[in-house]
Amino acid sequence: MSSNSIIITAQLREITGTNKVRNLRKNEMVPAVIYGNEAEVQKINIPLNELLKASQNDLFYTQILLIAIDGKEEKVVLKELQREPQKGKLLHADFMRVSRKTILKVTVPINFINEENCLGVKTEGGVIIKTAREIEVSCSAENIPESIDIDIENLNLNESLRLSDIVLPEGAEIPGLTEETDQLVVSVNPPKAVIEDDPMDDVDDESESEGETSEATSDSSEQSDESSEVSEES
Repeated sequence: MSSNSIIITAQLREITGTNKVRNLRKNEMVPAVIYGNEAEVQKINIPLNELLKASQNDLFYTQILLIAIDGKEEKVVLKELQREPQKGKLLHADFMRVSRKTILKVTVPINFINEENCLGVKTEGGVIIKTAREIEVSCSAENIPESIDIDIENLNLNESLRLSDIVLPEGAEIPGLTEETDQLVVSVNPPKAVIEDDPMDDVDDESESEGETSEATSDSSEQSDESSEVSEES
């Protein structure tokens, strides 16, 4: 196991029933279960502050965890973490035992590298568009990658990378990848064009000018009529 492995201390739980479990939560304990690998289901309690701290680490959701119970360690992966809908308080956790032979489907974050040196950006003023931030991969429990590195230094303007272009760690694959599911991951697009003047603005200006001209003509006509009236009176 990695030196960065998350270790959670737990206690076996014999208490069952809704009311008793509710009391556990009041005492800052989170009920949980460990199952799988052809072994009996273990009901455990985990201190709330310890589970909360572990859950703030991104690796908690993708890597193998160690749960220490009475001096023994269980290798597990998180399968479900229940939270209170409104306040987000941790309510329950499900963990699955794993071994070297266990094959898992996990969602792994993408790590884009060499963005600052991307050719399409540096030489042609392109814009990097990321359409995926994580990838689901199938791999053994012992070889779950922390992230998938994608080097985009040599990506030119109007070029892109799809799932099928990504080099995965040894033993990992993208389950169910076909031409139909081969989604776009990242591309270098031309910068947005400068918005041209709206041609309707000219129409509005012309309309205003015509309106002003009409008013001016009307004023001249009125002045002429007044002059005529003065002449007749004279």
